[in-house]
Amino acid sequence: MTATSEQSIALLEQMLRIRRFEEKCAELYSAGKIRGFLHLYIGEEAVAAGVMPALDTEDAVVATYREHGHALARGVPAASVMAEMFGKREGCSRGRGGSMHLFDVSRRFYGGNAIVGGGLPVAAGIALADKLRRQAHVTACFFGEGAVAEGEFHETLNLAALWKLPVLFLCENNLYAMGTALWRSESDTDLCTKAASYNMPAASVDGMDVEAVWSAAHDAAGTVRRLGIPYFLELKTYRFRAHSMFDPELYRDKSEIEQWKKHCPIAVHSARLEAAGSMKAADIEAMRSRIDTEIDQSVAFAEAGSLEPIEDLERDVYARAATPREEKST
Repeated sequence: MTATSEQSIALLEQMLRIRRFEEKCAELYSAGKIRGFLHLYIGEEAVAAGVMPALDTEDAVVATYREHGHALARGVPAASVMAEMFGKREGCSRGRGGSMHLFDVSRRFYGGNAIVGGGLPVAAGIALADKLRRQAHVTACFFGEGAVAEGEFHETLNLAALWKLPVLFLCENNLYAMGTALWRSESDTDLCTKAASYNMPAASVDGMDVEAVWSAAHDAAGTVRRLGIPYFLELKTYRFRAHSMFDPELYRDKSEIEQWKKHCPIAVHSARLEAAGSMKAADIEAMRSRIDTEIDQSVAFAEAGSLEPIEDLERDVYARAATPREEKST
C-alpha cells in the first residue's frame, strides 16, 4: 500500500507531536517536575506513527516502558499522558502508573509494561480472549530486540503459532537493549529467522522511514486480520537519546549517534513532503507551532491537576471485605 498525500502529512504531524512531547518531558524531568524513570522515544517516532494507522479502534495495543509515542499515536490525549507523567489524578492511569505504565482501556491500550518482554504473554492472552469470543480483532504487541533473549518471547511466539492467535508482533530493534549491543546477546542477529522458526510469516522494514513502516504495517495487520494468524514485523530503528535519563551512555560512540541522526525520520519525511509539493517549509513550521501550543497546554493541564488524596492510598490495591449484611444478602 502507498499512503496518500493527506495520510503522509498526518504521519509527519504525529511524529512531530511525539518528538515535541518527549523533548518537553526531558525538560520537565531536569526541572524536577517529572520523577521516577523516563525512557524517551526520540528517534523512533516513525515506528509508532507508522504502525497505528494500520489498526482499527477495536484492535488492542500492548506496549513497552518506552511507550509515550505509542500512547499518543493511539489517540490518548497529550494532556492525559502529561498529567500521568506528573502523577496527577487526571492522568490516563490516575497518576498511579507514571511514565512506564500508561493505560487507557477505552482505546484498548494495555500498557506500558516495565518488565522486558512482559507484554508478550499479555498480548497472547488478549488475542486468545478475542478469538474465543469470535471477535476478529488484531492485538499489536510492541517490544524491543532485547526481549528476543527472554523466555517469554519464545514461549509466546510458539503458543501464538500453535493456537493461531491474531497477534501482530512488532519488534522495535534499536540495536541496544539498555546498554547491550544486539550482537553481544544474540548469536544470530537476523531476528526474522527466529520468528520464522515458529512457522509464522516475518518481515523486516526500515523503521526510520515512516512511509515504509506505514505500508509494511498495513500489509502485516491485513494478513493477521484476514488469516487469523500471528505475524512478526521487525522495525529497524535507533534511539537518539540514552536508554533512560539515568543512563551515562558509555556503550556507544557519539559519532555513531550523529551518523544515525542523518536518518532522522522527521527530517527525512519533511524533505520528502516538500519535494513532492505536498507541503512547504512554512506549512511545516506552522504545524510545529500548533503542536508546540498543544504540548504547552498539556503541561498547563498537568500543572493544574490534583494529587490523589492519602485516603485513597489502598484504592484498587486490596479487595474490600464484604460486611456480614452483604454476605447474607448474597
